Amino acid sequence: MSTQQATVRSLDCGTSTGDVLARAAILDRHAPAADAATERSRRVWSAGDYDRISAGFRHEAEEFVARLALTPGQQVLDAACGSGNLTIPAARTGAEVTGLDLVPSLLERAASWAAAEGLAIRLHHGSVEELPYPDASFDGVLSMFGLMFAARPERVMAELTRVTRRGGRVALANWTREGFIGRLLATHVAYVPPPAGAVSPLTWGDEPVIRERFAASAWEVVTERRTLTFRYPHTPAGIAELFRGAYGPTVRTFEALDEDHRAWLAADLAEHWTRHHRPAVQFTEVDAEYLEVIATRR
Repeated sequence: MSTQQATVRSLDCGTSTGDVLARAAILDRHAPAADAATERSRRVWSAGDYDRISAGFRHEAEEFVARLALTPGQQVLDAACGSGNLTIPAARTGAEVTGLDLVPSLLERAASWAAAEGLAIRLHHGSVEELPYPDASFDGVLSMFGLMFAARPERVMAELTRVTRRGGRVALANWTREGFIGRLLATHVAYVPPPAGAVSPLTWGDEPVIRERFAASAWEVVTERRTLTFRYPHTPAGIAELFRGAYGPTVRTFEALDEDHRAWLAADLAEHWTRHHRPAVQFTEVDAEYLEVIATRR
């Protein structure tokens, strides 16, 4: 690793009495300068307003955390935490929770949410490919549709292995290639191919790949395909427009197209939401498959 000093912005939110403070701090760490792949990820997820997207499946995030049965005092990291979909429910259990994300504006949303509920959490600005924490720091590392989008899975796996204590768990929710979001992302790629050599984030939803990454010598792995239901107070066409303006991968895909191709992609996205929504409900509900991964560190 480089000996260059880097800084990581940190927000400590909350006190043991429930009074909530947000204060800036600086953590020193050794790290290479930000590279093209990390900056590309930052640009994607800084585009739009991901909090508006994640609001559509907060109920499933709460259920995901509930299945983990976290206990007070456990050290838990929400990796690529976004605006706090897992961070906040995890903190409600009494666990000592840290959230980390590449996008400062999303961390600010998580801080505001914690403040509104009087929860004590820590929030750090950083990358899941190089976590700013000592070895064996956490009893649990969580990520819901987050770390799967990092550019280099091998770096992510090295960091998960490093910061998870023996007997601790990594719990992931990853979109599958065959599911609703997997096919949505495939539509994006059909219009704008990824950079040469890029690894698809959907490999994290492939069970054989997961079992290869979480080597049996270091991890005991249990996987299960689950379904969440997106719920938005919009028509299917309205949700397609919501994603166009708020979901980073969709925002950036539209930016890369000319006017004709934007119109064609908009029509494809509207058709995708229309074809899969439940017509009997007042607004739009769409089922989306993901792979739940629970890996216990040996």
